[in-house]
Amino acid sequence: MARGFSKAIIIGNVTRDPEVRAIASGTQVCSFSVAVNRNFKGQDGSDKESVSFINCTAWGKAAEIISQYAKRGTGIMVCGRLEQRSYEAKDGSKRSNTEIVVEDFNFLGGRDASAGDYGDKGSASEDVDIVPDDIPEEPIDLSDVPF
Repeated sequence: MARGFSKAIIIGNVTRDPEVRAIASGTQVCSFSVAVNRNFKGQDGSDKESVSFINCTAWGKAAEIISQYAKRGTGIMVCGRLEQRSYEAKDGSKRSNTEIVVEDFNFLGGRDASAGDYGDKGSASEDVDIVPDDIPEEPIDLSDVPF
C-alpha cells in the first residue's frame, strides 16, 4: 500500500494580525490566514482575478516568530502539511475545516512599514561606506582573463 504524502506551499499576504495563544503545556500556537491571488483570462478574453483565503496554524518557535513579526499585509511563503478537521457547530450542524500546519515559512518583501518591522537590526537603506583595501589603481586588462 502506498504511503500518504501531504505538502502545500503557498505565497500570499497575511489577511489579519496573527492570533497567538498558549496551550496547557506552554507551547505557543499561532493562527493566521493568507490571501493567495490567481490571475487568469476569462472565456471572453478579459483579465480576471480569484482570491483564496487559506487558514494556517504554526506551533512552537515558528508561532512565536510569526506572531512577533507578521501583521496584516505582510508577504509570506508558507510550507506545511494539509490537515482537515471535522467538528460539530453549536447549532448541531457538522462542519469541516482544512488548514496548513506550518512546517517552514519565509517573510517576503523588505523591512519597510508595509512588510512588518523585523526588529531593530538596521535598515537596508542605511549609508555604509565599505572600501576594500586591495583595489588596483590601474584598469584591468580583460585579455588576461582566462575565460
